[in-house]
Amino acid sequence: MFASATAMHFHRCRRVLRTSPTMSKNTTPKPAKSLANGSTSDADAQIDIAEVLREDDAPPPASAHQASFAALTIGAVGVVYGDIGTSPIYAFRESLKAVSEHGTIDTPSVLGILSLLIWALILIVTMKYVLFLLRVDNRGEGGILALYTMVRLAVGRRSVPILILAILGAALFFGDAIITPAISVLSAVEGAVLIAPTLEEWVVPTTIGILVALFAVQRSGTGKIAGLFGPITALWFLALGALGVWNIVANPSVLVAFNPIYGVQFLLEHHNVALLILGAVFLAVTGAEALYADLGHFGRRPIMLAWFALVFPALVLNYLGQGALVLAQPEMAENVFFALCPPELLPFLVALATAATVIASQAVISGAFSMGRAAIQLGLLPRLAIRHTSANQSGQIYIGALNWAMLFGVLWLVMRFENSSGLASAYGIAVTGTMIVTTILALIYLVASRTLPLFWAMLAIGPIFVIESIFLVSNLAKVADGGYVPLLVALVLSTMMWAWWRGTQAVMRKQHRQQISLESFVKSMGKSSVHVVNGTAFFLSPDPDVAPTALLHNLKHNRVLHEENILLTIETLRTPTANEDERATYEMLSPRFSRLTLRFGFMETPNVSAAMIHARKVGLKFDVMRSTFFLGRKRPVVTGTFGADRALNRLYALLSRFSADPSDYYYLPRDRVVELGERVAI
Repeated sequence: MFASATAMHFHRCRRVLRTSPTMSKNTTPKPAKSLANGSTSDADAQIDIAEVLREDDAPPPASAHQASFAALTIGAVGVVYGDIGTSPIYAFRESLKAVSEHGTIDTPSVLGILSLLIWALILIVTMKYVLFLLRVDNRGEGGILALYTMVRLAVGRRSVPILILAILGAALFFGDAIITPAISVLSAVEGAVLIAPTLEEWVVPTTIGILVALFAVQRSGTGKIAGLFGPITALWFLALGALGVWNIVANPSVLVAFNPIYGVQFLLEHHNVALLILGAVFLAVTGAEALYADLGHFGRRPIMLAWFALVFPALVLNYLGQGALVLAQPEMAENVFFALCPPELLPFLVALATAATVIASQAVISGAFSMGRAAIQLGLLPRLAIRHTSANQSGQIYIGALNWAMLFGVLWLVMRFENSSGLASAYGIAVTGTMIVTTILALIYLVASRTLPLFWAMLAIGPIFVIESIFLVSNLAKVADGGYVPLLVALVLSTMMWAWWRGTQAVMRKQHRQQISLESFVKSMGKSSVHVVNGTAFFLSPDPDVAPTALLHNLKHNRVLHEENILLTIETLRTPTANEDERATYEMLSPRFSRLTLRFGFMETPNVSAAMIHARKVGLKFDVMRSTFFLGRKRPVVTGTFGADRALNRLYALLSRFSADPSDYYYLPRDRVVELGERVAI
C-alpha cells in the first residue's frame, strides 16, 4: 500500500541504494491534465509539489550501503509486514471455527486448513506480490493508483472502465484501512482475558482508548517513534517463529501440511462449507497489498529479503505450531494463538501483540493518508488540507478530515461487533476486492505495454485471478454477518470519487467552450490602451493555451494590467515524483506576458512558494514583495431535471464546499493572494 511514517523514516536510506531496473524504466512522464484531472478553480490543475530530498553526488562507501540496506530491511518488517504479521492471532482460529460450526475438528481438518494457509501465502503473497508485482513499478513507486497511472500511460488514452477500476480499488482500500485497526487491536486486547478473565468487560473500552490515542497523535506526527516500529515488529516475528517451533517439536507430524494435497482433499470433503472456510483462510494474506504500496519507500530487495528471511518462515512456523497444539489439545482451538505461549510468558506476549497491532494500524493509517493525497492529485477527491508532520521528510503527512472520518468508522466497528470474530467476517471482502482490481490492472498493463502477448499474460495472471475470485466469492458469503461494512464504505467512497471526477470534467468542458486563445489574447493586449500598474501578477490556470478567467475578470472589473503577467500552470505527472530537469519550464510570450509551468508527481505535496526556486533556475525573475497571485474560484450551481445526473451534480457541488482553500493547498503566500469568483452552472 502507499507511504507510512516509518517508511519515510527510512526513505533517506534508500537514496544511497541503486535498485534494479524496472519495467517502467522507459516510461516518459506526461501531465495528468487529461487523465482524471479537473477542478473548480483556475488553480485546480490537481498539482503536487514537494521539497525533494537530494541524492548525494558522491557514492557512499560500502559500509554505508550495508547499513542502509539493513535499515531498510528492518523498516520494511515494521511497515510493509505489520498488517499481515498480526494475522496469526485470528486467521487459524477463525478457520477452525468455520469447521467446528459444520463438523468436527479432526486431524484431516487441521492438516487441510494448515495446507490452505501455507499455500495461500505461497501463491498470493510470494508469487503475485513478492516475485511479480514488486517488479512492476512507476519510477520505483507501487500501489493501486501508481499502477493505474502506468496503465493509463500504456493505453495512451482515457479509459472510463479503467478509471472505474482504479476508483473501486482505492475505495476498497479505504474500507480495509478502517477495519484493520479495529480487528487488529481488538484481537490483541482480547488476549488479556486469558491472563485475568475478569477483564473481559474491559476489552472494548480498552480497545477504544488505544484507538482514540492512536488517531489523536497523528496530528503531531509519528516520526519520533517510527524508528522503533521495525525492531518491535521484528521481535514480534521472532516470537511467532519461536512459539511455532516450541509446539511443532511436540508434534512434528504437522509438517506434512506443506503437501497441497491435504488442502485439496479437505475442500473436497467439506465442499458444502468450502466457501466459508476459504473466507476464513484468506485472513492469512490480509495486508499483502502493503508489499506493493510501500515499494517506493523501501525498494524491492529489502522487501523481498524481509519476506524470505524472516516474515514468511515466522508465519508458516506459527501456523504449524498452532496446528500442532490443536492436534494435541483440541479444546485450545477457541483461542489457539495465545495458548501457544507458556502461562508465565503470556503477559509479555499480550503486550507484544498489542504493540504489533498498534504498529500495523499506524502503517495502515499513514498509508490511507498517502492514498488520499494521491487520489486528490489525480482528481478523484476534492482538495483536503494536508499538513506536514516532519520538517525533512515530505512523506510524513496528516490529513485531518480523513483521520477523524477513519476514527469514527473504526470506533463504530468496535462498538458494533465487540469482538474480533465478528469483525473477521467484514475483513476479507475489502482485501480480496482490492487484490482482484490490482490483478486486472496488472494484466491490462502487461498487454497494453507489450511486455507480454495476451495469451502469455493470461497464462501468467489467470491462475492468480481464479484463486482470488474464489476467495472473493467465499467472502461474499459473509455479507450478512458483517461483510456489508466494506461494501458500504466502498459504495459511498466510489460514488463520491466518481461524482467529483465527473463534475470537474463537466466544469472544464463548459469552460473550454468559453475560453479565449492565449495567443490571440496576448496579441490583442499588445495594442491595448489599458492602464498598466507596477508589479508582477501570477494567474493560475489549468490550461496553458487559454487566457485564465482570473486575468479576464481583473481586466473587466479592475481595468488594469500589471507590467509583468505570468500565466502559471501546475501539472501533475503520471509519475510519483518529478525529475529536476522537468520540474519547471519558462517561456516569454511578449514583453508583458510569459508562461511558467511547474510539474510535480502525484505522490508529492503542493508548495508553490518553495517551487519558485526551480522557476528562478529556468529564467524567471521576480520580486515576491511586488507580486500578486490571482486565483479564479468557481462555484458550481446545479441545474437540470431530477435524476441520477442531477444527484451526482448536487454531490459534486456539496463536495466542492468542503474543498480546502487553494491558497493553503498550494502553499501560496497568504498576504499576496487575490481571489476572483464566478458561478458555473452544471
